[in-house]
Formats: sequence, C-alpha cells, structure tokens
Amino acid sequence: MTEAIHDQLATYFTGEIVRRDEANYDEARTLFNAMIEKRPALIARCASTEHVVAAVNYARTSGLEVAVRCGGHSVTGLSSLDDGLLIDLAGMKAVDVDADARIARAGGGVLWGEFDRATQEHGLHTPGGRVTTTGVGGFTTGGGYGWTSSKYGLACDNLVSAEVVTADGRVLTASADQNADLFWGIRGGGGNFGIVARFDFRVHRLGPMVLAGMALWPIERAPEVVRGWRRIVEGARDELSTGCAVITAPPEEFIPEHLRGRPVLAIIGMYVGEPDAGAAVMQPLKDMQPAVDLIQPMPYTAFQAIVDPANPPGLRNYFRGDYLDGLSDEAIDVYLERAEHTVSTTTPLAQLIVFRLGAGVSRVADDATAFSHRDADYLFHPILLWDDPAQDEDQIAVGRRLGESMAAFGTGTSYLNFTPDRDRVRDAYGAQKYQRLVALKDEYDPENLFRHNQNIEPSHTAVR
Repeated sequence: MTEAIHDQLATYFTGEIVRRDEANYDEARTLFNAMIEKRPALIARCASTEHVVAAVNYARTSGLEVAVRCGGHSVTGLSSLDDGLLIDLAGMKAVDVDADARIARAGGGVLWGEFDRATQEHGLHTPGGRVTTTGVGGFTTGGGYGWTSSKYGLACDNLVSAEVVTADGRVLTASADQNADLFWGIRGGGGNFGIVARFDFRVHRLGPMVLAGMALWPIERAPEVVRGWRRIVEGARDELSTGCAVITAPPEEFIPEHLRGRPVLAIIGMYVGEPDAGAAVMQPLKDMQPAVDLIQPMPYTAFQAIVDPANPPGLRNYFRGDYLDGLSDEAIDVYLERAEHTVSTTTPLAQLIVFRLGAGVSRVADDATAFSHRDADYLFHPILLWDDPAQDEDQIAVGRRLGESMAAFGTGTSYLNFTPDRDRVRDAYGAQKYQRLVALKDEYDPENLFRHNQNIEPSHTAVR
C-alpha cells in the first residue's frame, strides 16, 4: 500500500519522499514530545512552495489525510499523524532580511533560533518563540507570545504578508490588501485555512546586546518575592518583559550549594531596548536581593536560548496555557503551594511558570485578528517533563490538576498553542469570532483537509 502511494505521489512531487522502510524514517517522523508516536505512511519533505502545492494536490485527490509540520512542538502531536501524508516544511529554511524596509521573509520551515540569528546580523528582531527549536509556522498562526511581546505584540501582529497554499492547491498572498479575510484568519486561527509557505514579518531594532537574564530566590522567600514582582510588573513600562517560575535549582557551580536540587523561585526577564536604558527599570527586581543574580548585558540570541537546556527534545512532556484574571494574593498562594509540591514530589524537570503578558498585546483590537483574549494580564504555563513511559498517566493527571487548581483565578479560556485539549477550541475564540472562522473554513477548506490541528470544522460537518 505504501509503495503504491509512493509511486503515485512521485508523479506529482519532486521533493524528497521518506517511506517507512527507509533508514531515516524514524528520525524524519520524530516530534519534540517523545510521548507522541505517530507513523505516517509517507513524509513529503518540501523545499519550495511548488513542493507544498504538489503534496497538497496529491493528498486531496487521493483522499489521504494530511498533517503539516514545521518545528513539531505540538504537545499533542498535531504536527503528525498515523498512516496519512506528513507534509514536512523543514527544507524551507530561507530567511531574507530587508533591513531598510524593516521586513524579514522566512520560509515555512524556519525555526525561531534560525530566524533570530539571521535578523540579529542586522540588529533586528520580531517577537518569537522562547524555545529556539520552535517552528515559525505554528507559533505565528496560533498567535505567538514572545519575550518582546510586552512592547511589540504577538508574532502574528507583526506579520505583514504571507504566501498560503490552500486546500485546492492555489497559492494566495494574504495581507491587509490581498485576501484580507484569509490574512485575518491565519493570524490566530492556526493551520485551518492553508499551509503558510512564507511569512513576511515587520522587524524592530533590538540587540545585539540586551539587559536580560535570570535571578533565583530560596522557595521560602517566594510569597514575598512574587508579590513584589507583581507590584513591579503591574506598574512597569512595556519594555520590561518577565515571567516567574518555580523550578528545581540545577547542580551548577553558580548555584549556592544549599540550593542545588531544591525548589527555588526564578524570575526571568529582559529589558526590551538599549541595555543602559534598562538598568533603572530592572533594578527593582535586583533590589529583592536574589540568591543568584544573572541579569546582565548579554546577546539577544543568548537570552532567546536561555530556557533551551531545560526544554530539550526527546523527553516526554505535558504543558498547558491558561489565562488568569489578574494575580490576587490567594492566586499567588495556591500557585506557589501547588508548584512547590509538584517539583518536589513529581518531577525535578517541572517548570511552573506565570507570564506577565503586557500592553503590547492588548493594544491591538480584539477583532483585528482571529487571535482572542488579548485583555488577559497573566498566563499560567505549567510544563512537565519526564523520560519514563510508565509515568505518562500520572504526569498528565498532575498537569490537569494544576490547571484545575488555578481555574478559580482564570478567565475560563486558554492559549491554543499551549493547550492539550482540543475541545477548548470554541472557547478560545468566543461564539461570534468562532462563527466567522467557520465561514472562512467553508470558503478555504470546506472538506476539512487541514484537520490535524486545533480544528475549526466546516459548517456541514460541525456537531451542533
């Protein structure tokens, strides 16, 4: 069966085709989350928009199910599938920076670390993933919170144009002036309306050096420090971008011996501007007298990679992203109690994060893009990592209980890029916006070819 599919696809597709019996198949199908084991019938590795068109046309005419992968970071493995055709964009790596026009054009397979390296050669950036192996594609079409979103908004807010391959094989330009409805939909609507083969981003001056880093406190001081952090960030300029987390202190020389291997409170932050200008803005964090203070001038690319060692590929993981309705004293106490318990008893690799989201996101009108819930002030983002398959059920249960424990302080909605629950798609947009997205789905993908995602079903298949 696979051989026949291969022979048929090869008449359409001139890129590389990886079959199950080939030596590189297991490497080619591997996803970031080692808990996900998907075995596509074939993997079509694309190096051009023409390759994407050929793969889409073949899948549509042959009735094969399709999944699309850029970075492969989907927590539930939505960037692959069993038995169907995996369209892999990893060969589409070009990044072209027009420094004068302040535009960077990125192929659909670019990872954020690759994008950052290319744009930083010109002292430019756009808000991007906090883990450098994250793909530009899913991150941007799902919204895209980055460290500089506090000032410059989401990744999708900085998208000025995109080249989109639709389910019927057309190649469309989506921008404010061309196919504006599609442009609205791909900025937060995920991969529901087509495959984005190229992203054109607005880029901003930043770097190559920024004032940034991490500070650590003993967990006993966490109630005091998180309240102090809340006071600082709620009165801060948009240039201050931070998050706090309960983690296990690593066994490194820069960690005091009495803290190694113990739960600690971390604050990670960056001043989104010139390092000298940020010293006074960052000082209140330093004034809380951390046990470890690594906030200092560093390359922007180094800060973008600061959490990479704690989030390597090849581990099993569960994470989620729930919006919080403020951060009350009670919410802080519940967060810290559950977080300390989790890292102490469940897995030392856990990271229980609360991000301050910032005005750069909320300044964009809610109806300007498909992305929703811009008025949320905080995002609760627990990350659980482990390597023993026998722990899967228990770890997932812990993750769900963490979400439940913070639900009383939440808005009832979630950030889909971090959400493992596909039944929360409607809530992520609200009824009116969801119906607009269904209308777009009816127009651009009425047969739901692109359904291995946080799916918006066309009206004729949706359950009422």
